[in-house]
Amino acid sequence: MKIEYAMLIAILSFSSVQLMAQDFPVKQRWSYYGEPYVMLPNISGKTAIGNLSEMYVDADPHQIFDNLKLGVMLYFEASNGKWNLNSDLLYMNVGKGVKSSTLISNGEVSAKQLGWELAGLYKIRPWLEVGVGGLLNSIKVGLDINRNNISGGTANIKKETSEIWFDPMLIAVFKNTPDKGFIYSARAEIGGFGLGSQFALQLQAYAGYRFSKLLQIQGGYRLISLDYRTGSGSDYFLYNMDTYGPVIKFGFHF
Repeated sequence: MKIEYAMLIAILSFSSVQLMAQDFPVKQRWSYYGEPYVMLPNISGKTAIGNLSEMYVDADPHQIFDNLKLGVMLYFEASNGKWNLNSDLLYMNVGKGVKSSTLISNGEVSAKQLGWELAGLYKIRPWLEVGVGGLLNSIKVGLDINRNNISGGTANIKKETSEIWFDPMLIAVFKNTPDKGFIYSARAEIGGFGLGSQFALQLQAYAGYRFSKLLQIQGGYRLISLDYRTGSGSDYFLYNMDTYGPVIKFGFHF
C-alpha cells in the first residue's frame, strides 16, 4: 500500500479517537509513562527478493544476540483514567545465515527492521482496554548467498531491497494497575487485513513489580508476526517472519 494511503488512514484513525474522546469526557488529569525495554529475539520464517528462490531463516536467541548490531526499543503512553494514547518503537539491525537447500549452498540474510505503532485505547472495564492502532513497518533486507549451478559449483549473488507499509490493528489489553506491588498485563493485536500485510499479529504478556509511584520493572514474552508480500517477477518481495522472545522492561511514571 502506498505511504500516502497509510498516512490518510493514520489521520482518520486519530480523528476518530478524538471524536470518541469528546463523546466520553473524563475530568481526571493526564499521567505519563515511559518504558525503555530490551528484547532477546528468536526469528524464523522466510524471505524472498525478485526472482530468487525463497530463503528460510531460523535463529535462536544467542545467535541473534551475537549478530545484533543495534537495538532501540521504547514505549510511551499518556492516560487520563479512561483514555490511553500510546506509542511503541522498535528497531533492530540483525544478520543471520540462511538454511542450505537444493538451490542454495549457503549465505546470509541481513535485516534492518523498524516498527512504530501509535494506538488509542478506551477502558471499558477496570481490567480491560480496547482500541485501534496503526503499525508502520520499514524493512530493509539484504541477501548475500551462494547459489548452486546446474553444471556444478556456485555463483555468488548479492541483492538488497526495502519496503515500507502500514498495518491497521485491532487491540485488546488486559492488566491490573496498582500503585505498588505485583503487576501483570497482556496485549493482543491482530491486523493487516490485506491493506498492508496479508496478516499481522502481536502478542505480549508480562509480570513484574511496581516499587514506587515512579519505578516498575517487568519481564515477559513477545511475539511479532508479519506476512507481507508485494510485486511479481523481478519486483517481488516477501517478508513472512515471526520475531519472538523474552523481554525486560524498565518503566517510569511521571
